Amino acid sequence: MTEKILILGPAWVGDMVLAQSLFKTLKTNKPNCIIDVAAPAWTLPLLERMPEVSSTIALPFKHGELALWKRIRFGRSLKNQGYTQSIILTNSLKSAILPWAAGIKKRTSYLGETRYGLINDIRQLDKAKLKKTVDRFVNLGLEHNQQLPTPIPNPVLLANRENAINALKNLGLNLPTTKILGLCPGAEYGEAKRWPAAYYAEVANDAIDKGWAVWLFGSDKDISVTSSINQLTNNRSTDFGGKTKLAEAIDLMSLCNTIISNDSGLMHVAAALDKKLISIYGSSDPSHTPPMHPNAVIKYLSLECSPCFKRECPFHSAELRLKCLKEIKPQSVIDSIFTH
Repeated sequence: MTEKILILGPAWVGDMVLAQSLFKTLKTNKPNCIIDVAAPAWTLPLLERMPEVSSTIALPFKHGELALWKRIRFGRSLKNQGYTQSIILTNSLKSAILPWAAGIKKRTSYLGETRYGLINDIRQLDKAKLKKTVDRFVNLGLEHNQQLPTPIPNPVLLANRENAINALKNLGLNLPTTKILGLCPGAEYGEAKRWPAAYYAEVANDAIDKGWAVWLFGSDKDISVTSSINQLTNNRSTDFGGKTKLAEAIDLMSLCNTIISNDSGLMHVAAALDKKLISIYGSSDPSHTPPMHPNAVIKYLSLECSPCFKRECPFHSAELRLKCLKEIKPQSVIDSIFTH
């Protein structure tokens, strides 16, 4: 009997990229298994670039919405899909309702918000043993007491070059004949993850002066920072902030030679596209959510106050505020572009 597995995926772009390591592990251990993923609609462009995923299901729920009866009805609509197992990657109570309502016999996850009954294949979350998010995801795809694979398979997204060229044409642009430096200066989590815009601009100006093209990536929420950086380069960069959907951004990033990024979803996308990557960490911890690429360069100062995991820096004095980011100087990043 072919196993058919429904994955309840995460809502964050970076976490969804990391989830591919689970999909790869499942396919290694059970080559004939069918993997479907139910997740928020904005993550589906990532799943469409993962060959391990057979089909996707866009969840119709708003972020943070309980919608109990709506979830039950949606789950019941999946009862006849033949799922033999569900793996729930999020820890909320509401995320476990759907596979229970779908009548999926084996429902695997960590206990999370006291989900007894909703989860009937409960795994122990040993945070000392499973330090990384990707470890915790992969562990859910193993049998009880099975060891994590060594090494854990890295995510690999399949990009569409033709889609990228079309995206450029739609914006009235041509593919540069020079090397391309991609900058991802946003981080939806908060300012404590964002390297200063002026620092990004200094790196951009240096690359442009050396003959590179510079592309700025970001969502609607990042328009102000990508616009600011572009202005600081005298509009010599190409600003894609808020102008591309996630699918287009993925394909355009695949054309870059090097990418510099804060610890964000796009950082994990860049790693999965096998790009030369320089990752900048402030309030977060590279040992918890590192870029899944063996050659990624990580800029992290490991100050006494780091990692604090705060959205905003808790210090108010000019000397200490965002020191974990401000003390990562642009020249250090510039040197990494041209020396690694």
